[in-house]
Amino acid sequence: MVSEASDCFVCQKHSGEIELPGGAIQQDDLIYCGHAWSLEEPQGIYLGACIVEPKRHVASWADLSDVEAERIGVVIRDISQALKNSESAEHVYVFVLGHHVPHLHVWVVPRFAGTPREYWGLQLFEWPERVRGNPQEVEALCDRLRVELSGSIDLSGQ
Repeated sequence: MVSEASDCFVCQKHSGEIELPGGAIQQDDLIYCGHAWSLEEPQGIYLGACIVEPKRHVASWADLSDVEAERIGVVIRDISQALKNSESAEHVYVFVLGHHVPHLHVWVVPRFAGTPREYWGLQLFEWPERVRGNPQEVEALCDRLRVELSGSIDLSGQ
Protein backbone atom coordinates (compact mmCIF):
# COMPACT_ATOMS: atom_id res chain seq x y z
CA MET A 1 0.00 0.00 0.00
CA VAL A 2 1.10 3.55 -0.64
CA SER A 3 1.76 6.01 2.16
CA GLU A 4 -1.69 7.66 1.89
CA ALA A 5 -3.21 4.36 3.00
CA SER A 6 -2.33 4.96 6.65
CA ASP A 7 -4.75 7.92 6.73
CA CYS A 8 -7.37 6.30 4.52
CA PHE A 9 -10.73 5.50 6.15
CA VAL A 10 -11.28 2.58 3.74
CA CYS A 11 -7.84 1.08 4.41
CA GLN A 12 -8.37 1.48 8.16
CA LYS A 13 -11.64 -0.44 7.80
CA HIS A 14 -9.93 -3.23 5.85
CA SER A 15 -7.14 -3.52 8.43
CA GLY A 16 -9.65 -3.81 11.28
CA GLU A 17 -8.79 -0.44 12.86
CA ILE A 18 -12.38 0.69 12.26
CA GLU A 19 -15.36 -1.64 12.65
CA LEU A 20 -18.68 -0.79 11.05
CA PRO A 21 -22.11 -2.39 11.47
CA GLY A 22 -22.64 -5.51 9.39
CA GLY A 23 -18.98 -6.20 8.73
CA ALA A 24 -17.96 -7.82 5.47
CA ILE A 25 -20.79 -9.22 3.39
CA GLN A 26 -18.21 -10.74 1.03
CA GLN A 27 -14.44 -10.42 0.89
CA ASP A 28 -11.31 -12.09 -0.32
CA ASP A 29 -7.68 -11.01 -0.51
CA LEU A 30 -8.52 -8.42 -3.22
CA ILE A 31 -12.05 -7.11 -2.63
CA TYR A 32 -14.28 -6.09 0.28
CA CYS A 33 -18.06 -5.65 0.17
CA GLY A 34 -20.01 -4.32 3.14
CA HIS A 35 -22.88 -2.02 4.03
CA ALA A 36 -22.19 1.69 3.78
CA TRP A 37 -22.01 3.59 7.05
CA SER A 38 -21.41 7.22 7.84
CA LEU A 39 -19.88 8.23 11.13
CA GLU A 40 -21.53 11.63 10.54
CA GLU A 41 -25.04 10.11 10.27
CA PRO A 42 -25.73 8.33 13.57
CA GLN A 43 -29.40 7.93 12.59
CA GLY A 44 -28.22 5.58 9.86
CA ILE A 45 -27.54 5.77 6.17
CA TYR A 46 -29.85 4.48 3.44
CA LEU A 47 -30.62 0.87 4.37
CA GLY A 48 -29.28 -1.53 1.75
CA ALA A 49 -26.57 0.80 0.41
CA CYS A 50 -23.54 -1.42 -0.10
CA ILE A 51 -19.96 -0.54 -0.92
CA VAL A 52 -17.55 -2.63 -3.01
CA GLU A 53 -13.87 -1.70 -2.63
CA PRO A 54 -10.48 -3.03 -3.63
CA LYS A 55 -8.43 -3.84 -0.56
CA ARG A 56 -5.37 -2.34 -2.20
CA HIS A 57 -5.23 1.44 -1.81
CA VAL A 58 -6.12 2.79 -5.24
CA ALA A 59 -7.90 6.04 -6.06
CA SER A 60 -9.72 5.16 -9.27
CA TRP A 61 -10.80 2.52 -11.77
CA ALA A 62 -7.72 3.36 -13.83
CA ASP A 63 -5.48 2.10 -11.03
CA LEU A 64 -7.01 -1.39 -10.77
CA SER A 65 -5.30 -4.52 -11.97
CA ASP A 66 -7.24 -6.68 -14.44
CA VAL A 67 -7.93 -9.23 -11.70
CA GLU A 68 -9.23 -6.56 -9.29
CA ALA A 69 -11.46 -5.05 -11.98
CA GLU A 70 -12.90 -8.44 -12.88
CA ARG A 71 -13.50 -9.36 -9.24
CA ILE A 72 -15.21 -6.02 -8.51
CA GLY A 73 -17.52 -6.59 -11.47
CA VAL A 74 -18.50 -10.05 -10.21
CA VAL A 75 -19.15 -8.77 -6.68
CA ILE A 76 -21.27 -5.87 -7.99
CA ARG A 77 -23.33 -8.31 -10.04
CA ASP A 78 -23.75 -10.72 -7.12
CA ILE A 79 -24.66 -8.09 -4.53
CA SER A 80 -27.11 -6.48 -6.98
CA GLN A 81 -28.87 -9.80 -7.48
CA ALA A 82 -28.88 -10.45 -3.72
CA LEU A 83 -30.49 -7.04 -3.08
CA LYS A 84 -33.20 -7.87 -5.62
CA ASN A 85 -33.83 -11.36 -4.27
CA SER A 86 -33.43 -10.81 -0.54
CA GLU A 87 -34.60 -7.21 -0.12
CA SER A 88 -37.08 -6.98 -3.04
CA ALA A 89 -35.19 -4.09 -4.65
CA GLU A 90 -37.06 -2.77 -7.65
CA HIS A 91 -33.84 -1.47 -9.21
CA VAL A 92 -30.17 -1.38 -8.19
CA TYR A 93 -27.93 1.60 -8.93
CA VAL A 94 -24.14 1.50 -9.19
CA PHE A 95 -22.34 4.78 -8.45
CA VAL A 96 -18.71 5.84 -8.24
CA LEU A 97 -18.11 9.40 -7.09
CA GLY A 98 -14.82 9.53 -5.21
CA HIS A 99 -15.21 13.08 -3.96
CA HIS A 100 -14.78 12.50 -0.24
CA VAL A 101 -12.55 9.43 0.14
CA PRO A 102 -9.50 8.95 -2.14
CA HIS A 103 -9.91 5.15 -2.24
CA LEU A 104 -12.05 3.62 -4.98
CA HIS A 105 -15.41 2.60 -3.55
CA VAL A 106 -18.36 1.57 -5.67
CA TRP A 107 -21.84 2.20 -4.27
CA VAL A 108 -24.40 -0.54 -5.00
CA VAL A 109 -27.72 0.93 -3.90
CA PRO A 110 -31.22 -0.56 -4.08
CA ARG A 111 -34.31 1.41 -5.00
CA PHE A 112 -37.48 0.07 -3.47
CA ALA A 113 -41.05 0.11 -4.76
CA GLY A 114 -42.82 3.31 -3.83
CA THR A 115 -39.76 5.55 -4.11
CA PRO A 116 -40.99 8.80 -5.71
CA ARG A 117 -39.47 9.33 -9.16
CA GLU A 118 -37.92 12.67 -8.14
CA TYR A 119 -35.75 10.71 -5.68
CA TRP A 120 -34.45 8.12 -8.13
CA GLY A 121 -30.71 7.88 -8.70
CA LEU A 122 -28.38 9.86 -6.47
CA GLN A 123 -31.38 11.68 -5.06
CA LEU A 124 -32.24 8.55 -3.02
CA PHE A 125 -30.01 9.93 -0.28
CA GLU A 126 -32.00 13.19 -0.22
CA TRP A 127 -35.42 11.58 0.18
CA PRO A 128 -36.71 12.52 3.65
CA GLU A 129 -38.68 9.25 3.91
CA ARG A 130 -35.85 6.96 2.83
CA VAL A 131 -35.43 3.81 4.83
CA ARG A 132 -32.53 4.22 7.25
CA GLY A 133 -30.93 1.48 9.24
CA ASN A 134 -29.59 1.53 12.75
CA PRO A 135 -26.65 -0.79 13.52
CA GLN A 136 -28.93 -3.74 14.38
CA GLU A 137 -30.95 -3.33 11.17
CA VAL A 138 -27.76 -3.10 9.12
CA GLU A 139 -26.45 -6.27 10.82
CA ALA A 140 -29.70 -8.12 10.03
CA LEU A 141 -29.68 -6.98 6.39
CA CYS A 142 -26.04 -8.04 5.97
CA ASP A 143 -26.89 -11.45 7.44
CA ARG A 144 -29.73 -11.85 4.91
CA LEU A 145 -27.43 -10.86 2.04
CA ARG A 146 -24.77 -13.35 3.18
CA VAL A 147 -27.40 -16.10 3.20
CA GLU A 148 -28.59 -15.07 -0.27
CA LEU A 149 -25.01 -14.99 -1.57
CA SER A 150 -24.07 -18.35 -0.09
CA GLY A 151 -24.89 -20.03 -3.41
CA SER A 152 -22.77 -17.63 -5.54
CA ILE A 153 -19.01 -17.32 -5.88
CA ASP A 154 -17.43 -17.63 -2.42
CA LEU A 155 -15.57 -14.45 -1.53
CA SER A 156 -16.09 -14.82 2.22
CA GLY A 157 -12.40 -15.28 2.90
CA GLN A 158 -13.31 -17.93 5.47
